[in-house]
Order: sequence, then structure tokens, then C-alpha cells
Amino acid sequence: MNLTYRILVLSLLTSTILVSGCSRKKEEPKGGGRPKMLTAQAYIVQPQNFSEEYLASGTLLPNEELSILPEISGRVTGIFFTEGARVRKGQKLLQLYSADITAQIQKLKTQRELQVKIRDRQSELVNIGGISRQDYETTQTQIESIDADIAFQEAQLRKTSIIAPFDGVVGIRNISMGAVISPSTIVTKLQQVHTLRMEFMLPDRYKNKIAKGKQVLFTINGSLDTLTGAISTIEPGADVTTRNFKVQAVVPNTKNELVPGSFAHVVIPFNDNSEALLIPSQSVIPTTKEKKAAVVKNGKAQLVTVVLGTRTSDKVEVISGLSAGDTILTTGMMQVKPGMDVKVSKITQ
Repeated sequence: MNLTYRILVLSLLTSTILVSGCSRKKEEPKGGGRPKMLTAQAYIVQPQNFSEEYLASGTLLPNEELSILPEISGRVTGIFFTEGARVRKGQKLLQLYSADITAQIQKLKTQRELQVKIRDRQSELVNIGGISRQDYETTQTQIESIDADIAFQEAQLRKTSIIAPFDGVVGIRNISMGAVISPSTIVTKLQQVHTLRMEFMLPDRYKNKIAKGKQVLFTINGSLDTLTGAISTIEPGADVTTRNFKVQAVVPNTKNELVPGSFAHVVIPFNDNSEALLIPSQSVIPTTKEKKAAVVKNGKAQLVTVVLGTRTSDKVEVISGLSAGDTILTTGMMQVKPGMDVKVSKITQ
């Protein structure tokens, strides 16, 4: 009887535990899952007239610039420019001591005259057999050698004069009268400023949207005027690090209002697009490899990959991935999943 009683008690306890466990499972709330229905706001994609432009930072540079240095060493005997003044192409800027070279040229010319007289007498003697032709040819060779020496000394003489290679403005003078200078001495700088170059960088995706002669706009600090320039040079390749390529534009500066080295805010306008698709910036869902947008079709959410173009203050151009009339979400992008039911609470265009 005791054994039978014990078995009965154990059976009752086991049944009670199982019933209690089942009751707890039924009482547990169904929490932790995502809602089946997402309520969010949406935007209808429609074609718009969009004037695309790109903003870049530029630098104004002289059209031509060089440091004036002598080709040979020598003592300064003449300075023929004023600091900050305009000079013309071919104008003498500096003169070095050249009396020794001039004297050497005069000496060689005297020697040449003597050899020419000897050659003339020898030519008569050669005709009558008075001297050998070899003697005559030796004298002729001496004359040619003297001619070469004269040409060399005249070239050295030209190097004692520093001439402006182009029209421009000279900078601060770094030497004084009587100073002995060498080819490493910077006398001054010469800049051509009546026309300036403006350099700026563009992303490689705009390579095919610009061409030589295209007009660009820019402003400089301290001025409210919008100025213009024309693209003159486009770097053929992009930088491997930044994927940007360098562009140069020619900027007229006839009134000398622009200063080389100034910072420029550059605006590069592109062609107007009357069929551009723009969407709110907050509708773009960034992922590790690409950009996506949540499209609502028949009450269901779909995530589509989009290729983006130019951005504005609050919108971004969609180059591919969306079509006119598509409805995209502007809120709830963090909760949306493919295939999720969506209830649109507000639609904007």
C-alpha cells in the first residue's frame, strides 16, 4: 500500500508541473518582434527642371611667372627697373660688369683682321706657287677658330644683360648696385598679371561635362561681384588618390582688380535638365556598398539600388534606379524591410 501510495503522489506532482509549465507559456507575451505594418510618410517622384552646377575652391595664379636669375656670375653695374612697376618684353632689367669680355672681343677681332690680311697675301702666292696650299689652309683654319672664339665671347657678353622675357610686373628687388651675384641669386620675380590663371579641381564624373572654352563663374573674398573666366586647360588624367582632375581657366584682369594668390569660390554650371528626378536627401538609405531607396508598390515596401548625382541643400539627383511616379518613403527608413506592409500617412510631391 505504501508503494502504491507513493506512485500515485509522484504522478499527481508530475501532472501539476506540466500543467503549470503550459500555463506559463500561454501567459508569456509575444514581444520582441517587428510590427507587420509600418506607418510612414512618402514622396512621389516627379520630373523637375534642374540646373546642375558644381561648387569648387580655386586659386588665382599669374598667367606667367618666373624668378629673375643671372646666367653667369658678375658685379651689378646697372639696375633698370622699379619695384612693382610694369616692364615690357625685351626691356633690360639688369647689367653686370662686362668690360673684360668687351676687351677680349676687341682683341680677337684685331687678331682676325691680321689673319685675313695674311690669307689674302697667301692666296696670291698660292696661285703662282710661292707657298704650299697647306699653309694657306692653315691660315684659313685660324680665322675660323677666331670666329668661334668671338661668337663665344659675344654670347658671354649677352649674358651680362638680363632682359624681360615677357610683359609683366616686377616684384621686390633682392640685390643692390655693386653686389656680386651668381646664377643662384634671385634678383626679383616677374609676373604677368593682365591675364590670370585660375586653378581648381573637379571630380572625375564631370570630365565629359566640360570642355575648353566653357565659361565658369567665381567670386573672391572682399567683393560681391560675380566674375567670369573660360576653361583653357583640362588635365588629361585624374589624381589616383582623390579621383579629381585639375582644370585651369583664363581670367582677364585688365583693371588689375584681381591679385595672384587669391582664393576663389568657383561655380561650374552644367546644362539644364528638364527631366531630372530629385528626391529628399533623407530618403536615401546608405549601405556598405551602395545607396538604396524604399519604394512602396501595392502597399508593400521594396528596397531598390539608386545611383546619385548632384546634391542640393535638401535634395539629391537620382541618375538611375527610380522612375517618374514612384512612391518612396521619407520616414521610417530605419524600420523598413523588403516585403513589409506600409501604410502611407502623408504624401508630398
